Amino acid sequence: MMARFSKLKGTITGGAMIIALFSVFSRILGLLRDRLLSSSFGAGRVLDAYYASFRLPDLIFNTLILGALSSAFIPIFLKYWQKDKEEAWRITNSVLNILLLIVLGLATLAFFLAPTLIRYLVPGFDLETQTLTVSLTRIMLIGILFFTCSNIASSVLNSFRRFLVYSLAPLMYNLGIIFGIMVLVPHTSLGLKGLAWGVTLGAAGHFLIQLPALLKTGYRWQPIISSHQAIKKIVKLMLPRCFGLAVSQLNFVVTTLVASTLTVGAVAIYSLAFNLFNVPIGIFGISLAIAIFPVLSGSFAQGDQKTFVSQMSKTVQRIIYLIVPITILYLSLRAQIVRLILGAGVFSWRDTVLTATTLGFFSLSLLAQSLIPLFSRAFYSLHDTLTPVKIAVVSFGVNIVGCFLLGRWIGVGGLALAFSLASFINLILLYYFFHKKALPLPNKKIRITFLRAFGLSAIMLVIVQLSKGLFGSLVNMQTFVGVLIQTVVSGSIGLLFYFVASLFLHFPEVDIIKQFFKRK
Repeated sequence: MMARFSKLKGTITGGAMIIALFSVFSRILGLLRDRLLSSSFGAGRVLDAYYASFRLPDLIFNTLILGALSSAFIPIFLKYWQKDKEEAWRITNSVLNILLLIVLGLATLAFFLAPTLIRYLVPGFDLETQTLTVSLTRIMLIGILFFTCSNIASSVLNSFRRFLVYSLAPLMYNLGIIFGIMVLVPHTSLGLKGLAWGVTLGAAGHFLIQLPALLKTGYRWQPIISSHQAIKKIVKLMLPRCFGLAVSQLNFVVTTLVASTLTVGAVAIYSLAFNLFNVPIGIFGISLAIAIFPVLSGSFAQGDQKTFVSQMSKTVQRIIYLIVPITILYLSLRAQIVRLILGAGVFSWRDTVLTATTLGFFSLSLLAQSLIPLFSRAFYSLHDTLTPVKIAVVSFGVNIVGCFLLGRWIGVGGLALAFSLASFINLILLYYFFHKKALPLPNKKIRITFLRAFGLSAIMLVIVQLSKGLFGSLVNMQTFVGVLIQTVVSGSIGLLFYFVASLFLHFPEVDIIKQFFKRK
């Protein structure tokens, strides 16, 4: 098995398959995590506080580290690695030490200011829920130190296209959270604080599982901070991306603020629906974007524009081929998905209906959210981190206006609809500026792929709806088993039609699935 993974890791498709495979495992654990949370606490004050407590740590970590570091670090690291390996390691240590100091300072500041910040973040929460949010937030701030180290490790491993261990890290994170839910909360004196300690434990596991592979590359930590020109270059590349990620995080901050004023459980419902929505994005969109990023960076560094455009175009078409039918399934089976994954314990029917509605509005932007990471990384590989930021600011404005308007008119589902509208605008602008200002893509091929995928998916929707009605009448839909049978059978029939039809019609994008089964 490990030998097969070794053969896969050096190719884009192989790397994406490794990431996607373990992303599936991680997402399954994530779904189990959410089921345990929903069944134990329901969409109420506890989960509102739990999800709101991520906002400050995420604002610090995601703004400074996640995405910003890898997008700036990998191209520079690869450039110096080809010239001087020792110099590349010195740069790595300097970046790690600088970021740790900055994150530690900001986390300490957030720790002391948490009561004031939380009061403004969730004005709709009552005093007891705000107090719980503060306690959980302070504990979770510890976890971002581990995530900072982990992200450096991930960036180095991705530079060498060592995707296996990198793909295992999210499993450890979810296992830590599950341990907190199942052990720390009910069986220790920590009580509800065990939820936050589980998150911190998962963050530690996220880093520690990558540490042996990182050391195997030859990396050794050193307490140095350098003013090397490469550090300045990385900072220069990171700053626009950091600003863009700050905008993205502010989206979630404002959404949480608005949700806290709508109804009890709105923050939890939005977060649970968002997690379900992100499953296919993580498995397909992000996996392919991560796998192709080193290739795009390498092609640009070598001046190979033909390879750059070819690989970019193929990846866009593959994402379209995979995500369009999944969008149809999500829209058709959203109530069943929510009932199966979250509908247990104290998670009420009202919670189920609101979450399914919110998931439906989120699902409209599955394709956009799957392509945005790819186009963003394509800009980063061209050493252009500014254009995606400008576009993110525009989409942020759309989302904020949408949240205040649609949230009041529709409720928590309106927040998801605002997110989807902003996502489409983000993707359209990214595609336009990449095609016009950076490198032209073969529009005709991409358009044909979309029309083919959309046409087959429309037929698939009819098949799924008919199958859903037929099997729904044959089973007891008041039971978990009945809903499971209806969902799995109707969804499988739809996907089987899509795959067989695209194979029969010789869709070139179907090769990614054929390669997967051949490899397996």
